[in-house]
Amino acid sequence: MGDAMSRSAKFFKTEEYQLGERFLKDGYVITAVEDLENLERIREAIAVAAGRHLVVHPSETDSFLNYTHENVAMDDLNDLRLQVISKLNTDPSSRPRYYSLARQSLAALVGNELAMQLRLNLSIQLPGDDSSLLPVHADVWSGDSPFEVVVWLPLVDCYGSKSMFLLPPIHTQALHGRFIEYRNKSSEDLYQDIKEDLEWIEIKYGEVLLFNQNLPHGNRVNTENETRWSMNCRFKSVFSPYGDKKLGEFFEPVTLRPASRVGMQYQYPGSET
Repeated sequence: MGDAMSRSAKFFKTEEYQLGERFLKDGYVITAVEDLENLERIREAIAVAAGRHLVVHPSETDSFLNYTHENVAMDDLNDLRLQVISKLNTDPSSRPRYYSLARQSLAALVGNELAMQLRLNLSIQLPGDDSSLLPVHADVWSGDSPFEVVVWLPLVDCYGSKSMFLLPPIHTQALHGRFIEYRNKSSEDLYQDIKEDLEWIEIKYGEVLLFNQNLPHGNRVNTENETRWSMNCRFKSVFSPYGDKKLGEFFEPVTLRPASRVGMQYQYPGSET
């Protein structure tokens, strides 16, 4: 296996190979977004939609998003989230713009023929909010394909409990070796047992996180004094195996190459149409 990896390294650019090695070792990579203009358009569209819903005119986007909790009650938070993400997902430019933020990183880590999630996701977590928690989990445990990568985008600076946590690969491997111990336990039991090994992601607006969703991850109550806004979307190689989330139902091919299109449509002469 080691020799094969060494040989394959020769087919990558140095920066691509190094990015892949970081992803394998840490379970994630953080890079600068590749299209700042598209990032700003996405964030501005979100701020405008949120402002309209809250009947607030945001004078400065970063401050408006960080202090959303001053303008919305906890009970109204989900309505706000649904309104904003619905607005974003009905705009046909949103997904291409989102993809452009990590195009080269996705090509290096996943491939250049990709299937993309049909709908972008949005998370809003107010300070002290215990209604928007994502208990420790790995997506693959509930039917996702192990070939998926999540592109996680902060719309504000995320740090401490305002961010998300991830269990590094080395600790995940150890957890898998004793996973049967948690058969009759809760996700909170699991969190308490692994919390010392978790890595809390620190990431700034203008950066993007690509992480291995096979690793346990989640969030806790936001104890910072700012609101977290983040987005996420899954990508995978269009020809890799699918889990419960199927092509056409959850994923859509977005970067099929001409040779693949030709091959998929080819019929041998004399075959039935």
